[in-house]
Amino acid sequence: MAIIGRIPRLPRDEVTDLKWRRRRDIALAILAWVGVVAVVFWGAAHIIRALLLIVIAALLAYALAPGVRWLEKYIPRPFAIVAMCLLSLAILGGIFYFVAITALHQFSSLSRFFDFLLSPKNGNRSPLEQTLISLGITPDQIVQVRQQVVTRAEGAVGSALPLITGVLDFLLDMVVVAVFTIYFLIDGARIEGWVRSNLPEQWRANFLVDTLQKIVGGYIRGQLLLAVMVGLLVGIGMALFHVPYALLLGVLAFILEFIPILGTLVSGAICTLIALTQGWLIALFVLIYFIVVHVLEGDIIGPRIVGEAVGLHPIVSIAALIAGSELFGIWGALLASPIAGVLQALLIAFWIEWRHTHRDQFTLTDDNGAVAIAPTNKEEIEPDRTTRDLNT
Repeated sequence: MAIIGRIPRLPRDEVTDLKWRRRRDIALAILAWVGVVAVVFWGAAHIIRALLLIVIAALLAYALAPGVRWLEKYIPRPFAIVAMCLLSLAILGGIFYFVAITALHQFSSLSRFFDFLLSPKNGNRSPLEQTLISLGITPDQIVQVRQQVVTRAEGAVGSALPLITGVLDFLLDMVVVAVFTIYFLIDGARIEGWVRSNLPEQWRANFLVDTLQKIVGGYIRGQLLLAVMVGLLVGIGMALFHVPYALLLGVLAFILEFIPILGTLVSGAICTLIALTQGWLIALFVLIYFIVVHVLEGDIIGPRIVGEAVGLHPIVSIAALIAGSELFGIWGALLASPIAGVLQALLIAFWIEWRHTHRDQFTLTDDNGAVAIAPTNKEEIEPDRTTRDLNT
């Protein structure tokens, strides 16, 4: 067995002083990092739109990069990028066309269903009014709610111009994201090489860039796979239970799945409420089905696909979701997990480096539990190579 150099012990007073200095330095470091993060978030809030477009484009580039690398084996890289982008657009366009046609049909059916609920029959109250009255709601309260709905609908009609402007802005953002994505795919290797060559030596080869690739690329691909899986499970399950608008509910579940933790719960609540139109028994079966789907997605499949890539504790993930949604709305909720994973990797890197350069401020214990200080020189810890080899 190899002989390890003895760790020099310190007097008790010096150990106590060392502990207090260590606690002080840790507290100051935490406060400094809190200040840095606050300043970063404050600055990001003023340029959030541009940052979001860049982040979304980077995520898409990470998702498409494996396909580009595979095509690059057979065709030049520029043609591989164009082919991958066209293939992605064709797949998304085909899915959108199929889903949109079916969803519009079911949406029109849903509007007719609501019209049936709200329309009076033969001078009597509408089915919805009869149901509300049976639940203890008075006719006057129903009239007040109806007037509020009409007033808000009229206000929504008056705000059609901002809605059109918002749609045009969204389309323009999508064009910008597409352009950014193509540039990231073209210059991705060059950007990665520049980052590697300009990082500190101890991070350059195998930590920061590789960690970013693993977290961001793994998250977007894993989240997309989870969303497709949950959307299919919900759509097929609702069709098997004969719940109306099964495809529409499947599309809704696919979209909501990009919201961590809460997506499946919200889609399950909506599906259960719609299943009530088929009776309490069907609604109960749908609720049980969603519990099973949520367990599969959250506890079995999800952690394997996304959790290992991001490496976040559930408490950190929930806190990041709340902070992201409060600061930046729906986009903040969507991007909370990968951004938190990247920040966690950066903090770990800085912490390891700080400990490495301040080894004299960290106490160690030997086999007998005695407190000691770690030596700063590597030679004090490792004996001469000849001595180590002779005693192995």
